[in-house]
Order: sequence, then structure tokens, then C-alpha cells
Amino acid sequence: MTLTPYASSPVFDEQSLPDKLRNDHRTKDGTWGLLRVLDGEVRLIFTEPHREVLVTPDTPAPIAPLATHYVVPLGKMTMQVEFYRSEPVLNDATAPEASGG
Repeated sequence: MTLTPYASSPVFDEQSLPDKLRNDHRTKDGTWGLLRVLDGEVRLIFTEPHREVLVTPDTPAPIAPLATHYVVPLGKMTMQVEFYRSEPVLNDATAPEASGG
């Protein structure tokens, strides 16, 4: 069964990415995020415990509920975050594991 996101962020680029996403923040309890890079690359940084994930169009990154994190654009990019009520299933076996929170 394929999960459908219940909400999605707007598409952001390196100029429009809000400060809120560039600084420590977290998803709500019970909410999973899935960071999708549409073009370019971003670094997703989990702060507790510290872990960095390179996110590209081929490697979306799940974000566990309550996991503190922030995003760093690596040059020109576009990205979007999808929100799920349970862990999103990735078809790509190389996708990184989610960080617990």
C-alpha cells in the first residue's frame, strides 16, 4: 500500500527557503516528514544525535516525528517537504534511514 501525504510544503528554492527551515525545528509528535529535493542538493542535519544526510533528487530523506533538524542548501536547489501520519515507504533501497527523536 502506498501512503499519501496529508500535506505538503510549498516548493522552496535557495532564495525562498524560510529561516524556520534553516534553523533547528522539528515535526509534531505523530508526524513524519519526507524531504524531497527536486533539483540540486541540500544537507539535512539532525542535531540530537548529530547526523548529516545529503539529499538529492534520487535520495529523499525521511524525518521521524520530533526529530530536531535543519536544512542547508548546497547551491541552487528546489525542495519540498511532504507530511505523513506514518513512516513513508521509500522505493529506493539506498535512501537514508530516518533519525529518531
